[in-house]
Amino acid sequence: MQRRDFFKQAGVASLTLGACTAGIKTAQAGTAYKWKLVTTWPKNFPGLGTGANRLAELIGEMSGGRIRVKVYGAKELVPAFEVFDAVAQGTAEMGHGAAYYWKGKSEAAQFFTTVPFGMTAQERNGWLYHGGGLALWTELYARFGLVPAPAGNTGVQMGGWFNKEIKSVADLAGLKMRIPGLGGEVLKRAGGTPVNLPGGELFTALQSGAIDATEWVGPYNDLAFGLYKAAKYYYYPGFHEPGTTLEAIINRAAFEALPADLQAIVLNACKVVNQDMLAEYTARNPVALQTLIEKHGVALRSYPADVIAKLHRLAKEVVSELAEKDAFSRKVYASYRKFLRQSQAWSNISELAYLQARDLG
Repeated sequence: MQRRDFFKQAGVASLTLGACTAGIKTAQAGTAYKWKLVTTWPKNFPGLGTGANRLAELIGEMSGGRIRVKVYGAKELVPAFEVFDAVAQGTAEMGHGAAYYWKGKSEAAQFFTTVPFGMTAQERNGWLYHGGGLALWTELYARFGLVPAPAGNTGVQMGGWFNKEIKSVADLAGLKMRIPGLGGEVLKRAGGTPVNLPGGELFTALQSGAIDATEWVGPYNDLAFGLYKAAKYYYYPGFHEPGTTLEAIINRAAFEALPADLQAIVLNACKVVNQDMLAEYTARNPVALQTLIEKHGVALRSYPADVIAKLHRLAKEVVSELAEKDAFSRKVYASYRKFLRQSQAWSNISELAYLQARDLG
């Protein structure tokens, strides 16, 4: 009797446990979050657009399909420069772009993309992840109901494409150039006219003469846009963007609705893309530059020393004045400057010293 009762009870318990387990699996399988990701980049554009695609794929793979993200390129769901508002308002759960596009929301946002003559990609990642930068960025975006995350970096960019040679500071006077963020303000003080255009409009604007010059990213992306067909001279270095952090922006309400494990998956997918994009640009830019020069006859030029010196002085003025815009900008600038000074001392005797030594061979 006791044995029969025992096996009977064990059987009931087993059935109950099995039913519970099946119920949990069914519930998990049925809990699928469908997100939209809007970007400031053209659909599937190499590096930037494909980086957004990779982010969506990673989130899907890492979550086992519990989050499914559909990517929309610029203008497919919203215009490029409306991505921030679209995510803040919940039109999309996620966006991919660059924080300096949103300086109209907050001047301090520009610090989280790039600063002329500022940190390199490696230094920026150090500041963001281990120097308090990301905490400040999160504090800023919380005002708008958003969660930010680094999600890509192009490394040092090129100076840009010009229809005439830049031989002196005087050649910048009256120059209409597509150049966003703080770099645009530096150009303005040098006598030029900065214009902000989304990437998809650059070729037409340059070819038509609506602008005289444009910066975009670097050889990999510039080749893809065919900018060599619209301008002859290709300048370096990219003083205005020495290490450009791309961002994922996440609607806070949508993010907080996720279980803790899925929140971790989203943020760690952003970290993977942040690292992978920099590696991709490091691999693709040299090959693309060779193609531009050898196949398309592009005239590669360096900015004259006096031009760099002038731009450097103006950049210091611009960044210092930005820091005085408001209390939060001062706080971000203090953190940024402290980390830059620390990292610069180390970079000079590590990366820079090594590169100089390597060139001797």
